Amino acid sequence: MRWASSLSSEARLDGAVAECSDALEADLGGAAPDLVAAFVSPHFADSWTRLPSIIARRFPKAVLLGCSGGGVLAAGREVEGDRALAMVAASLPGVRLTPLVVRPGDFVDVESVCPPIARLVESASAAPPKPRTTPHFVVLPDPFSCPAETLIAELDRLFPGSVKIGGLASGARQPGGNLLWAGGEPVHGGAVALAFEGELAVDTIVAQGCRPIGLPLFVTSGHGHLIQELDGLRPLDLLRELHEAASPRDRELFRGSLFVGVVMREGESEYGPGDFLIRNIIQLDGETGVLAVAAEVREGSVVQFHLRDAETSAEDLRHHLREQPAGGTPAGA
Repeated sequence: MRWASSLSSEARLDGAVAECSDALEADLGGAAPDLVAAFVSPHFADSWTRLPSIIARRFPKAVLLGCSGGGVLAAGREVEGDRALAMVAASLPGVRLTPLVVRPGDFVDVESVCPPIARLVESASAAPPKPRTTPHFVVLPDPFSCPAETLIAELDRLFPGSVKIGGLASGARQPGGNLLWAGGEPVHGGAVALAFEGELAVDTIVAQGCRPIGLPLFVTSGHGHLIQELDGLRPLDLLRELHEAASPRDRELFRGSLFVGVVMREGESEYGPGDFLIRNIIQLDGETGVLAVAAEVREGSVVQFHLRDAETSAEDLRHHLREQPAGGTPAGA
């Protein structure tokens, strides 16, 4: 098993793919990749629907996966808010790859609407002498059209022993603005995923990129993506109070690193770091004080504002990596 990644900031999409592909082939040492994943900034939006077909011409035998990203990283580099393409390739002997596409609205009973998932369920539940397989998943949902928690809960129900890894496609400010693909067909909504079966082991860690500020708050008026009141107050007024009480460094982070966390398990007496799903703030109305977030909320939901903090995130990641049990060097991450 061999993995490689590369990143390009070339102005043209074809040139960026060529630069990344050349680097991947060199790092793989001539091994033909079975998987090629790509993550592309919205600066390529005028031509990015061509991306899967461009990659397929370069790597015709590889299974493809990818999505748009407001920030992308590879080969030890990260580019956020600027033009970039990140690509990852892997040679995976003994591993079977199944691309999955779940359309908007098909998240409750994915087994019946997605034939590849039905085949995976049948394979995972096969009786001896046929060996059972446990697929692991990389899942990339569109935040505007896929309730990620519902989809993951459904995959947990169907595959309770499987690992699910992923993240939300990003870079768009409105529905239909993100791009996703699994296989060669690009889509603008729903979710895409890749199932891994066979000779591999998958482990996970989660390092929080954000730290909470203020206190957890109840949504006292809100529905869908809109929050009108938190603990009876307008979100705008609460944010002004938090900003005034913040340190100079945190005030700087307020400008571009403010997020909202939605609690994952309600009914607890206390909430801390790691208890929240971090979601983007889409809009804050300066007149009404209403907050629009990239998550479904309802009255009674618990939320807390968070700041994305590179120092906190890096230290959390180092801590979790140190805590990992010894078991050999990972082939890819």
